[in-house]
Amino acid sequence: MHACLSIALILSHATAQHPVVSSQAVGQSLQESGPKKLASKHLPNAIQVRSGVISGGLPEGPAAFAELRDLGVQTIISVDGAKPDLDLAKEFSMRYVHIPHGYDGIPSETIAAITKTLNELPGPIYIHCHHGKHRSPAAAASACVAQGTLSQSEAIGILQLAGTNRAYRGLFETVENVKPIDPLELSKLNFDFPASCDVPPLVDAMVALEVTFAKLDKFAIGGWKSLDATESLDTPHQAVLLQEHFEELLRLDDVKNYPGPFRDLLKESQLAALRVQSMLNPNTSAILSALTPEHREALGVNWKSIRSACTDCHQRFRDPPK
Repeated sequence: MHACLSIALILSHATAQHPVVSSQAVGQSLQESGPKKLASKHLPNAIQVRSGVISGGLPEGPAAFAELRDLGVQTIISVDGAKPDLDLAKEFSMRYVHIPHGYDGIPSETIAAITKTLNELPGPIYIHCHHGKHRSPAAAASACVAQGTLSQSEAIGILQLAGTNRAYRGLFETVENVKPIDPLELSKLNFDFPASCDVPPLVDAMVALEVTFAKLDKFAIGGWKSLDATESLDTPHQAVLLQEHFEELLRLDDVKNYPGPFRDLLKESQLAALRVQSMLNPNTSAILSALTPEHREALGVNWKSIRSACTDCHQRFRDPPK
């Protein structure tokens, strides 16, 4: 099996009965089998799926890896398209395995690879995507069902606990339909546990765009008001990057082969991003603290256009089950 077996397919509420457990008490909590949220400062949406398996968001920086160390984590599985931070993982004596998949569902060979990793590499194991809400809980729940350590109903409960959006029908269908895999078949599976996979340019560009969009979106949600001086001054730079991400996407050969409506949505977003960039141009001293109410309103209109186009694009071209 190819080391990055699923990469070609990448684009193709917490319930009351689940307690929140502090990561400082992990020595006891990770020995308990029930799913639960883990209170964490640096691991987004951290959830114990079952004893020895945790789902969550991207660990960023030494503090996040220190929390993983405190949780006893020895192996990290990334199902995200971004390249893992292998240097920090090495510094904290952890092993990375990169098995990316998309939002439209998880291929059976990908589930098998994740399940084999659970079977053969040391735990506890942390499985993450970017936000820890959709792909990683689906991957963790599916692999545990395939491994025979989680029931189907418990697996659906993991998605509910993580807050996985029902719009991701492919992820829910994967969890609802996954079956246990014969351990003998898993032992025969040829999978070399790659630390990092090369991703197609389109996937790489989409990952970069998502990161920049998230940085700006928190300002949009806050009405384009300053959160702190450093972040406020960085906002014009992020706006420039966002516009460039859309511009570069439109140049990719892969995009040229996509349907016209896909390219139209990208063009619409690129123009709106250009307007946002112009309004946040640092040469006009338009830092967030200096923006007028009218200025903020105009930013909001253009940001709404970008967000709407992204949502439409995801629903039509990224998220539907293949």
